[in-house]
Amino acid sequence: MLAELDQLEADALERLAGANAPEALDAWKAAYLGPNGRLKAAMAGLKDVPKDQKPAVGQRLNAIKATLEAAMNARRAAMPTRAALAPVDMTEPGLIDTRAVGRTHVLSRVRDELVAVFARMGFEVAEGPELEDDDHNFVKLNIPPGHPARDPGDNFYVDDPAAVAAPRMLRSQTSTVQVRVMEEAVRRGGGQLTSPIRIISPGRVYRPDTVDATHSFMFHQIEGLAVDCGLSMADLTTTLFQFCRAYFGGDAKIRFTPTFYPFTEPSAQFEIFVSLSPGSEPRWIELGGCGMVDPNVFAACGIDPEAWTGFAFGFGVERLAMSKYKIPDIRMLYENDLRFLRQL
Repeated sequence: MLAELDQLEADALERLAGANAPEALDAWKAAYLGPNGRLKAAMAGLKDVPKDQKPAVGQRLNAIKATLEAAMNARRAAMPTRAALAPVDMTEPGLIDTRAVGRTHVLSRVRDELVAVFARMGFEVAEGPELEDDDHNFVKLNIPPGHPARDPGDNFYVDDPAAVAAPRMLRSQTSTVQVRVMEEAVRRGGGQLTSPIRIISPGRVYRPDTVDATHSFMFHQIEGLAVDCGLSMADLTTTLFQFCRAYFGGDAKIRFTPTFYPFTEPSAQFEIFVSLSPGSEPRWIELGGCGMVDPNVFAACGIDPEAWTGFAFGFGVERLAMSKYKIPDIRMLYENDLRFLRQL
């Protein structure tokens, strides 16, 4: 056994002398000192050595291991580094282009596009708090107590609505901004509205929806509000027709379907005929709702419904992005998969 170990040490040192590159040295280490190397195999054979010879053989194994490790470290220290073997001109461009420039996320880009389209129609941007109160989120939008939309299971309440008179909540719609804008306009007018209003309000909203291909518990809306003397449903439909053709192209197919909303009367659902993925059949997709502002909403905000009329509309920003860029699943917008984001 001792003679075999002497031969193992001699072979290892001879091969080490011929290892002239880092790769060769790594291969030598695996062959002799690695988990499956020859020295490990020799140590495993210690169990078969006669009992009286085991101390000497064990000492020899340890001595060989120390010798080979020291020789390997010395060889590696004397060996040129990979950088020295292959000098790199750091002023040259890399083989892999790492100069990729970040860009605006598709949702932020769509928001900016929408704002730009409506700005050309004379709409200004208005913002409001995401932590709202029940009064602005429901009461002043003509949504009475007991209405299904106010169910605690369908909203993110911060305060218990059964215990607090005006519970706070994460807003479920950006229509709350319309209410605040009208209230502020009346306050500035000394208790009455003195000039027309024309605003849009993009922002985040929250509803405890089950996440699937078309729903999320947090998403984005953009609301529009116009208040003036003599506005009609024709002004609303014209505004939305012009918006769709400016945003989706002149051949966009759109339609209005009568529906009911507590805060508008009459009300309509706004739809576009579009394909959500390349090669798929187009179908009618709901973009949002719209209608003439209900007189009760005007009255709640201090505006005389006999003197002023107005229209309002609201879209889901994700729905618009999915319709324009043919995105089949809303979750793709939030997963931050660079393979997907680079396509947009």
